[in-house]
Amino acid sequence: MKHDLQLDVLRQRYLSGDCCVRTLLLELREQAQALNPDFNMFIHLLSAQELEPYLAALEASKVEDLPLYGVPFAIKDNIDLAGIPTTAACPAYAYVPERSATLVQRLIDLGAVPLGKTNLDQFATGLNGTRSPYGACRNSVLPEYPSGGSSAGSPLTVALGLTSFALGTDTAGSGRVPAALNNLVGLKATKGLLSTAGVVPACRTLDCVTTFTATAAEASRLLALTATPDPRDEYGRNNPSWNDGSAFGQVNSFRFGVPRAEDLQFFGCNEGPALFTAAVERLQTLGGEPVSLDLSAFLEAAQLLYEGPWVAERYSVVGELAQAQPDAVLPVIHAVLAKGPEVSGVDTFRAQYRLQLLKAQCDRAMAGLDCVLTPTIGRPVTLAELAAEPVLRNSELGYYTNFMNLLDYAAVAVPSGFMANGLPWGVTLFGRPFTDQYLLSLANAYQGGQAPATLARNDQTRLVVCGAHLDGLALNWQLKQRGATLLEATVSSPHYRLHALAGGPVKRPGMVRVAQGGVAIAVEVWQLPSAELGSFLNAIPAPLGLGKVELADGRWETGFICEGYGLQGATDISEWGGWRAWLASLG
Repeated sequence: MKHDLQLDVLRQRYLSGDCCVRTLLLELREQAQALNPDFNMFIHLLSAQELEPYLAALEASKVEDLPLYGVPFAIKDNIDLAGIPTTAACPAYAYVPERSATLVQRLIDLGAVPLGKTNLDQFATGLNGTRSPYGACRNSVLPEYPSGGSSAGSPLTVALGLTSFALGTDTAGSGRVPAALNNLVGLKATKGLLSTAGVVPACRTLDCVTTFTATAAEASRLLALTATPDPRDEYGRNNPSWNDGSAFGQVNSFRFGVPRAEDLQFFGCNEGPALFTAAVERLQTLGGEPVSLDLSAFLEAAQLLYEGPWVAERYSVVGELAQAQPDAVLPVIHAVLAKGPEVSGVDTFRAQYRLQLLKAQCDRAMAGLDCVLTPTIGRPVTLAELAAEPVLRNSELGYYTNFMNLLDYAAVAVPSGFMANGLPWGVTLFGRPFTDQYLLSLANAYQGGQAPATLARNDQTRLVVCGAHLDGLALNWQLKQRGATLLEATVSSPHYRLHALAGGPVKRPGMVRVAQGGVAIAVEVWQLPSAELGSFLNAIPAPLGLGKVELADGRWETGFICEGYGLQGATDISEWGGWRAWLASLG
């Protein structure tokens, strides 16, 4: 029997008493044991005895007390689970950790149950899922295709109905490529947002832990529960308030980048162009405005990952073992690492300088965008094609993914359709760091999922201005100095009065909402980096402040409001319909 293991469904079954955690987990274990010979997804499937402590702890707890009560999950075998060997798909490297990775322990504390450790491309080096002494991982839909890697086994456990979610890692695309090939959502959160303490490094400065889920809404919930500071992770970063769980919501208008035709690459796949065009059109129906994006700097950055000093960073983890026990490391991994010892300090700094230049170019290209849309992979490759040309075909799989962590962007892979042969095909939405919940909101809308009634938030705050901060006026510099951009000139709803306040020297208006006798006031909507909002607010003198302003189309946006006492000595100028018109009347 195949169970619906989506988080909401499973929780409701537990709450209603329709499901017993022990019965379910042991049944899923038996199913996993039966499927594993065909898919090679588990390196270590927990035994009934190894599951017992988790089951006993849950049976002594209440469903209501644990957000992830009885939720089965799988762990890529380069992430520690206490008492279970971590192999990184290399038996000679294996060790038994005394404590779990911080993220794994957090999930267990929330009530989730680890089902096992999953297969991967050795040392997380690869994007196809075939580079493992524990066997190649075949695709969940078509056996002649790979699962994708390096997080090869984890997505299979979700796609085959064995777990609600699974953990992977992503340095170059390892959490996005297999998501696309198995019809899943693959979240590669902002670098440092999810703890990597207890993770075998691939490139320590770039590694991210990822999640595989059926839906973006589930990925959002898991991120909200696990994006917490970790003293064990020196590369960890605090999650800003605009990216917490409440940022997941509905999306209205947005601007998304679409690579130029000359930057798109499908490697001979005839179906890819039409599938991608359909994805662009889908985002347009959701309120998106496509903007042509020059992807060349992004793609150049991607080349640095395996042609620059980051190969030496991989070598720093595996090099000693590869030299001492050459047969312990797969030949294809040896080939990847071969350049590592040759990288000099000079090479390293030159590559860092080049990357910083490219990042500046990429950041500027994305400045006016809410996200960028790309295919997740250009063309799926068969197991036979990988066997014939392992390096070339693997490299093709990373065309749209390799630059992401080098440039410090957040990304989510989203199912987008199926090819004629039934193989899943997907797209990726990526954006600036700490826009994870916003990207997941877009992904959720793309999937047709339900979202909270609130609007999704990202790292930009919309700000309605009505007076001296209007474009070109006396205080507009305060916005532009903080990196704000003008989105639109519009009007408020017809429920406001506008007053010229007493004092100066800079003339300022007071916009006040009224129950009767209101008019529509001309305003502008600007977009301001959320990190700058506090300093901007502190610069606003009384009686003005920031609150919510209703626009003519019914939107409520953050904007200037005036406290009632500030109207003493003020002149009502509502008849002019806006600040500019009143200023012009003064001559």
